[in-house]
Amino acid sequence: MQQNRTDPINQSIGYVTLVVEDYDEAIQFYVTRLGFSLIEDTYLAAQDKRWVLVAPPGSSGAKLLLARAVGAKQTARIGDQTGGRVFLFLHTDDFWRDYHEYRRRGVIFVREPIEESYGTVAVFKDLYGNLWDLLELKDSTRRSDAS
Repeated sequence: MQQNRTDPINQSIGYVTLVVEDYDEAIQFYVTRLGFSLIEDTYLAAQDKRWVLVAPPGSSGAKLLLARAVGAKQTARIGDQTGGRVFLFLHTDDFWRDYHEYRRRGVIFVREPIEESYGTVAVFKDLYGNLWDLLELKDSTRRSDAS
């Protein structure tokens, strides 16, 4: 029951499809620059499709499926919504550690860390122009302290 606090964050990025032009470039960015885990990288010859699934660090519920762009103007999509800029969340239990680590890896933040009513957040852009919130909810690291 204690994990319910993180469920809204995990659910909000539970399964996102990002349309990419180059799988290898995308994998390099998400795995090397953002520290994602490579869950699956499968090529189906019969369908001529490559399925690449990556997951944010420390996340058991959130995954990204990288799909190849077949049209010049195809955009990332969340569920059945297409178009516009995609907003995603990385939920952390140690904001400053992860913030400094991403900066060390060359990630440029478009909004520097600020304290909101719900916690600490900073925003960076990925390789495809999608905006990510690096987010630490208030009291998220104190869940186990109470028990």
